[in-house]
Amino acid sequence: MVQNRIRENLVRVQERIAAAASRSGRRPEEITLIGVSKTHPGELIRAAFDAGLRHFGENRVQEWEAKHAAVADLRAEWHLIGHLQSNKAVRAARLFHSIDSIDDFQLAQRIDRACADRPASAPLRVLIEVHLGGEETKSGVAPEGLPDLAEKLIALTGVNLAGLMCIPPFLENADEVRPYFARLRELKSQLEVRLEKRLPVLSMGMSHDFEAAILEGATEVRVGTALFGTRETVG
Repeated sequence: MVQNRIRENLVRVQERIAAAASRSGRRPEEITLIGVSKTHPGELIRAAFDAGLRHFGENRVQEWEAKHAAVADLRAEWHLIGHLQSNKAVRAARLFHSIDSIDDFQLAQRIDRACADRPASAPLRVLIEVHLGGEETKSGVAPEGLPDLAEKLIALTGVNLAGLMCIPPFLENADEVRPYFARLRELKSQLEVRLEKRLPVLSMGMSHDFEAAILEGATEVRVGTALFGTRETVG
């Protein structure tokens, strides 16, 4: 049964998180698991929720619009983890609890304006995506542009900058990815000093390398294949 498979997968991932947390001298509770549900149907999301998962990551606004009604009753946290186009900023601000891929100030401004009717005490959580690998196919602000973007972003009232996110190059040996994770941790520490603001979130690490990310300080890991299996093709 799908329910049993998802539950077993979740237990295995949680055990791996706990082991990596122990190796880094941390508690498993300090690390949030985000199930990457992009390209997977609502019934798999519901199965994962029933198994205990509470955070889910989607890649495209339009895909989430098509399937969120099927799981709208779930008391889960929905994260946008994919690149967001400016013309979808308003829709994203209304559909997600967190936008984890901010890389441009004009985009942040659009999201901020879309949050004008939110209570001042409940701004929309956002993360800045940092481009560390130099790959042309990936989004994110360059490290040298990060301080300027962050300084502008924290002046906005409708959003709350909670931390940083990255998607490093895919390398078969997860240990070879650790320098990218360490770099993001260093950038966060430098930014906290510059902004005089605590940034509690480091979102980094996926199915094949999340243990390495945890060892370098990840507070959120984004796991898809290890939970849901191979993604379905989206037309």
